[in-house]
Amino acid sequence: MIKLGTSGFSFKDWVGPVYPQGMKPASMLPYYENVLGFDTVEINFTYYQLPSARSFEGMVKKTSPSFEFVVKANREMTHDMIDKKTWKLKDNEEVFDKFTSSLTPLMDNGRLGCVLAQFPIFFFPKKENAEYLLTFKDRMKGIPLVVEFRNKAWLTDRTFESLEQNGLGYCVVDEPPLPRLVPFVPKATSELGYFRFHGRNTNWFNVPTSERYDYLYTEQELKEFVAPVEDIAEKTRKTYVFFNNCHNGQAAQNAQMMKKMLKLINEYGPQQQSIFGS
Repeated sequence: MIKLGTSGFSFKDWVGPVYPQGMKPASMLPYYENVLGFDTVEINFTYYQLPSARSFEGMVKKTSPSFEFVVKANREMTHDMIDKKTWKLKDNEEVFDKFTSSLTPLMDNGRLGCVLAQFPIFFFPKKENAEYLLTFKDRMKGIPLVVEFRNKAWLTDRTFESLEQNGLGYCVVDEPPLPRLVPFVPKATSELGYFRFHGRNTNWFNVPTSERYDYLYTEQELKEFVAPVEDIAEKTRKTYVFFNNCHNGQAAQNAQMMKKMLKLINEYGPQQQSIFGS
């Protein structure tokens, strides 16, 4: 099974290109599912602030029983857990407790796909960090976990074997072909497949984060991914595909293009055609 969506849904610059003029944030999630036709979303605001159970309760009520959420781990769990003075890991178990507790409404309603742990480029492949991945898994209390690396030094047979042995999913990424960043290496290390398309903006390190994902994939570029996605989907129970090039609604456009290429839909509906074309 392939479930496909975008990395986030509530963006001011989607009003006009994707959402109707004047649409309020409270109406965006139902529109994202019912009109745009996506059956999953990656929740990213949780990286910046610890979520509340109440916020997820509201999301559950606004979506259908088959709609699934993937939740990105908080930065205190993936970035700020390292003391920049000593480069040692902090004691952050309390953050994990608060984070997992907030997911209760999603878990109780069968709506949580997994948690995504995206680690920074300065998270190097050393013994202490490899052990932290296992600690992370234990603190998830049985919640499926997918790991995204931003440092390509992790991409070794040893890493993939460890992920597989410990039931940790691997996030396959497409991002700019720049030194240190991770190349596109389609692998499945758990029962969940996971793809994250960041775009190929080569100014990645030279622009604000808000502009880093300003990129629209061409049809030819997207065609390169069809076979790898289908291959991973055959090897896993479920495969998630998310577009994170969210600037000005580009993620929604590319996600729709990919849905057609993967034959998840045959044609756009009338409202989708008015937004994305034929």
